[in-house]
Amino acid sequence: MPFTFEQLKIPDLILVTPKRFTDERGAFMETYKESAFKEYGIDYDFVQDNHSVSRKGVLRGLHYQRPPRAQGKLVRAVQGRIFDVAVDIREDSESFGEWVGMELSDQNRRMLFIPPGFAHGFCVLSEQAVVHYKTTAEYAPECEGGIRWDDEELDIDWPNKEILILSKKDNNLRPFNGISL
Repeated sequence: MPFTFEQLKIPDLILVTPKRFTDERGAFMETYKESAFKEYGIDYDFVQDNHSVSRKGVLRGLHYQRPPRAQGKLVRAVQGRIFDVAVDIREDSESFGEWVGMELSDQNRRMLFIPPGFAHGFCVLSEQAVVHYKTTAEYAPECEGGIRWDDEELDIDWPNKEILILSKKDNNLRPFNGISL
C-alpha cells in the first residue's frame, strides 16, 4: 500500500501519509491513488483541484459549502508548513462542534482527508506555504459559508494568534452558534 491511513479523534477525519521512495536521483511518492483510497473506505470522486500560495501568518477559513455542493477535501502542504483545522458542522454527528488541528508540511508529507460536512481552514507557520487540495464538489458561490476563525464557542487553539493575517471577508464571517449543514 503506497499510503498509511489513520483515523483521528473525529473518526471521519483521516490522516493520510504517502510512502516516499528515495535514491541518489531524488524522491518519488504517489499523492493520490483512487483504488487505495477506496480500499480504505474513502470512496469519493475528486472533481476540482485548488492551489494556494500564502505568506507566514495568513489564515484562510473557516470555509464550507452547503448541500447540494458540500465539499470533501484532501489537503496537503506542497511547500512549507501549515496548521490545518477541520470543524464538524454535521448536526446529527456525535462530534458536532468539535475540531481537529494538525501540522501539515512538505517535511512530514501528511495529508488530511476532510469529508463533506466540515468547515476547513489553515494558517501558515513557515515563511511561505503552498497548499494543494482536491475537492469532491466544484466551488459554488451560492453554497459557500464560513465561521469566524476566533469563535469563542469553538475555541480553536490557533498558533501565532498575534500575527494572523486575514482577508476582509474571512475577518467578517459569522460566529459558529450551532451552524450546521
